[in-house]
Amino acid sequence: MRAPTLPPPQAPRRRKKRRRSLLLNFLGFAFGTFVLVFIAGSAGAGFLIWQASRDLPDYESLSKYEPPVMTRIHAHDGSLISEFARERRIFVPINNVPKRVIGAFLSAEDRRFYEHGGVDLQGVVRAVFTAVESKIHGSNRRTQGASTITQQVAKNFLLTNERSIERKIKEAILAIRIEGAYSKDRILELYLNEIFLGMNSYGVGAASLTYFNKELKDLDIEEAAYLAALPKGPNNYHPFRQKAKATERRNWIIGQMAENGYITKEEAEAAKKKPLTVNLRPNTVHIETAEFFAEEVRRTLLGKYGEDKLYGGGLSVRTTLDPQLQQYARKALTDGLVKFDRRLGWRGPVSRIDISGDWGVALGKLASPSDIAPWRLGVVLETQKAKAIIGFKPARQQDSTLVKDREAVEVSLDDMKWAAKKAGGKKVDAKTTADILKPGDVVYVSPKDPANIQGAWSLMQVPEIGGGLVAMDPYTGRVLAVAGGFSYDLSQFDRVIQAKRQPGSSFKPFVYSAAIDNGYKPTSIILDAPIEIDQGPGLDVWKPKNYETDDTAGPETLRFGIEHSRNQMTARLAQDLGMPVITEYAKRFGIYDDLLPVLSMSLGAGETTLLRMATAYCMLANGGKEVTSTLIDRIQDRYGRTIWRHDERQCMGCMADRWANQTEPQLVDSRRQVIDPLTAYQMTHILEGVVQRGTASVLKSLNRPIAGKTGTTNEEKDVWFLGYTPTMVVGVFVGYDTPKPLGKGNTGGAVAAPIFGEFIQDALGNTPPAPFRVPPGIKFVRVDLKTGLRASADDPNSIMEAFKPDEEPDDAYAMIGINATADATPPPSAPPAGDRVARPAPPASRPDSGSLSPNGLW
Repeated sequence: MRAPTLPPPQAPRRRKKRRRSLLLNFLGFAFGTFVLVFIAGSAGAGFLIWQASRDLPDYESLSKYEPPVMTRIHAHDGSLISEFARERRIFVPINNVPKRVIGAFLSAEDRRFYEHGGVDLQGVVRAVFTAVESKIHGSNRRTQGASTITQQVAKNFLLTNERSIERKIKEAILAIRIEGAYSKDRILELYLNEIFLGMNSYGVGAASLTYFNKELKDLDIEEAAYLAALPKGPNNYHPFRQKAKATERRNWIIGQMAENGYITKEEAEAAKKKPLTVNLRPNTVHIETAEFFAEEVRRTLLGKYGEDKLYGGGLSVRTTLDPQLQQYARKALTDGLVKFDRRLGWRGPVSRIDISGDWGVALGKLASPSDIAPWRLGVVLETQKAKAIIGFKPARQQDSTLVKDREAVEVSLDDMKWAAKKAGGKKVDAKTTADILKPGDVVYVSPKDPANIQGAWSLMQVPEIGGGLVAMDPYTGRVLAVAGGFSYDLSQFDRVIQAKRQPGSSFKPFVYSAAIDNGYKPTSIILDAPIEIDQGPGLDVWKPKNYETDDTAGPETLRFGIEHSRNQMTARLAQDLGMPVITEYAKRFGIYDDLLPVLSMSLGAGETTLLRMATAYCMLANGGKEVTSTLIDRIQDRYGRTIWRHDERQCMGCMADRWANQTEPQLVDSRRQVIDPLTAYQMTHILEGVVQRGTASVLKSLNRPIAGKTGTTNEEKDVWFLGYTPTMVVGVFVGYDTPKPLGKGNTGGAVAAPIFGEFIQDALGNTPPAPFRVPPGIKFVRVDLKTGLRASADDPNSIMEAFKPDEEPDDAYAMIGINATADATPPPSAPPAGDRVARPAPPASRPDSGSLSPNGLW
């Protein structure tokens, strides 16, 4: 059988390929690319972040941040005297910043501050959108910033102002880290105290004072909003040069404050309607008469703590200044210098200008000191028979533009007649004002009554003579007032603290104090007669003379020698006492560090300062206790901790937690006793006689206990008066900065004492007079003024003299400077002029050791 035939096998059928969608291909490619790019971008971003974060500054340093804070100087009553700073900043804790101020800055800079974590993504998107929109529409509007307050803190504290992607990345990283490390309030506190707000003001505390002369708590809505406008660029919103732009920015912020709920819409509308006004705070001394005082405090702080601490350490300095006494001191010194200068005559106008055109511009260009108010610089516009018309120098606004309206005053002929005497002595018969002034003359004028500028005015002249006045508390050494010259603007040289001059006879009380402390009595007799003293080989014979050359009084008491300032008596006493003793006492009193032990120094020939002399007089006034002069009571650091104080006494019982009937704490006075308290009172009692009968009798009319001593150097080149009441010591010095004679008769009693008198009258005029305290042990005996011997109660030439317990008036003469004794009748004549006499035996009340014991007694 035949096998069936099988059909040939069929080839497998091929499946038809489907064509892929181009769209799917594209999407797949795109996704793959996106993933790769994302991975690469993430890696790149991660690398950049890693790279940027490698050298990031340590943000933890913010916890130790101490911004440079200005040093502030206050008077003893707390009023501000001056501020010293490179950056004007007052650190204000966040809890002391008013909500209104916080709201203004958050509305202007970072409205979502309390919501974001350091970087505001919404703000970034909004800023990008605004930038793109500006590009599309071709707008010139400034692009909107996206930096948060935290980022600004990171930039201001830790980074630079460099514009780069790397800096922005670092800023963002630091902002996130700062947010994790510090509270929002701490971050805001750092920001508000660090930002620069123009006019050298850093932080809102200083800016509030600079622009509005207000504390933060006193700012109005529109004022807080203006401060919040300044971080974007203080010069862009300057209150004078960019006033319209500043007002627009301020009003926008006010609107944002209302939108964010910090103020109501009604408050916002009212605030927007107010004009932009500022009240710029002066950068100079805030108590106008205290420039010399403030400068000395600045020098003291600079020497004690250095520049960085002074200008950035935030010191709070409580000084000893009494603002009212300071005004009295400045007025008394100015009046005295002007009065003396007028006696020398009129030196002519300050300058001359053409008044045919706009004379205000020419007058405005002339410089004049700013610290001599109420004096004004003006130009003579017209001279009439009985008066002259003076046009004032234009005043300046806070933006330094001139005020267009010009004031004018009248000066009568009587109020300028003093100028009829010309410098040099020539006198003009002034019948009209034209004999003294001419139109175009630039002169100073001042109201006769500073409190009434609508009243009469006088012609003035800046004095060429210089001088100083200092007032002190005798028990503590606190300097209450310093007038270092006529004008600080004209000369910063301080005649109280810096000028070293010869004190002349104002030094004599310390020569006589040394004598009384070593056994002499106020009634000891000294010969007032010509004396010649051989000073040694190669040196001229010294022949001291009294002020009136031919005036000698013969034998007189120590009291008389002080009251009438007798040079020859003082020289004899110094020769008898010995100059080494006087040198030691001068050092104890702090007048000189190392006085040359020659006899001429006993008459005040050594140079010293007015402050040193006043401090020495404090020790006479307080019973012989050592005091150190100070212009500063206390210094505190920026945290309020006291780091220095003048009063070093310790109060051990003052720290008790509660009252448990314990005894009252006692402050132990450990100060050195410079001289015996009884000696100090005896000298005070003698110096009272200087005012009652002596060279300062011009002060007798004040009718209050005053002790003091005049001083006049050779040719009247320096004149002094140092005086005190039971509560205050005042020193006055008058003299040219380059020493030259003041003229015959211009003594300490004629020139310096009246200045003292005016000051004391102003300072103590309403205070009932009080006597000097008499220490226990002093006894009073009536003695004859001439002889120092006992006197009867009905003797008109007698006084009650102060003696120590072991002292009595002498029963017979025992003159110092002549080895002779007599009965109760004074010698009929003095020894021949020029006699050199042997030193007599020391008074019986002191040992003959010839040297000082540790307590200063023989």
